[in-house]
Amino acid sequence: MTTKPLKVHITGVYGLIGNLAYQHLSAQPAKYDVYGSGRRTMSSQRADADSITRLPDDHFCIADLADAAAVDQAISGMDAVLHIAAVPDPSASFEDVLSSNIVGTYNVLEACRKRGIKRLVYASSIMTTWGYFMYREPYRAIYEERVDDIPAEIPKVKVTDPTHPTEPYSASKVWAEGFCRTYHDKHDMSIVCLRIGGVNKADHSERLMAKAVWCSHRDVTNIINLALDATTEPRFDICYGVSDNKHRWVDLEHSRERLGFVAQDGA
Repeated sequence: MTTKPLKVHITGVYGLIGNLAYQHLSAQPAKYDVYGSGRRTMSSQRADADSITRLPDDHFCIADLADAAAVDQAISGMDAVLHIAAVPDPSASFEDVLSSNIVGTYNVLEACRKRGIKRLVYASSIMTTWGYFMYREPYRAIYEERVDDIPAEIPKVKVTDPTHPTEPYSASKVWAEGFCRTYHDKHDMSIVCLRIGGVNKADHSERLMAKAVWCSHRDVTNIINLALDATTEPRFDICYGVSDNKHRWVDLEHSRERLGFVAQDGA
């Protein structure tokens, strides 16, 4: 008996990470039938317009995350959702992140509940614990690039450690993780939140502090794929998604144990 491909919807499919995920999953047509949505048909500023893969017209729709009805219609008929769309700017004001990151995430979760979609991967951020990096030693030594003060063995921040957001963007990601947990508990949704590191269109970083949190294109698409497959079982999980960098300060052992993720790259 032939199994039908999983119908997956990616929010923010023309953003950097969203389109990388689309390219990766759509290359496996026997497993995934991939759809997507965005506020517009143009690629985001963070993405490389020349390398964006366009979706077929019947697999893409315009949907602003703040428009609950549009979000509901966009994910109709899906088996799983990759919620990647967001305002990704750490300098954004509360008003900027409110409609997309907070109201928008609520709209996605609520649409999944109404449509009976039980599988969701949420693109959270390493910035949920950025305060460790900015304010606490020895992580601050990496952030400030004080090489002589960086220990040979860096104690790793784990998903069980308290969050430490530093501005509205990272705080919105903490809020969204909490609401994902609520929908898992109350509505039996299987959800994996990925605290993704620094992904950029150049796929490399130059500065020491940026290298410490870097996540390669290969590693981010791999962990998204693994998280999606993991939602076949009822679960709520939070996992870090970064490459195995020399000055990495977040734990990847939990990601290996829970998802089978082993970073292939490092800086």
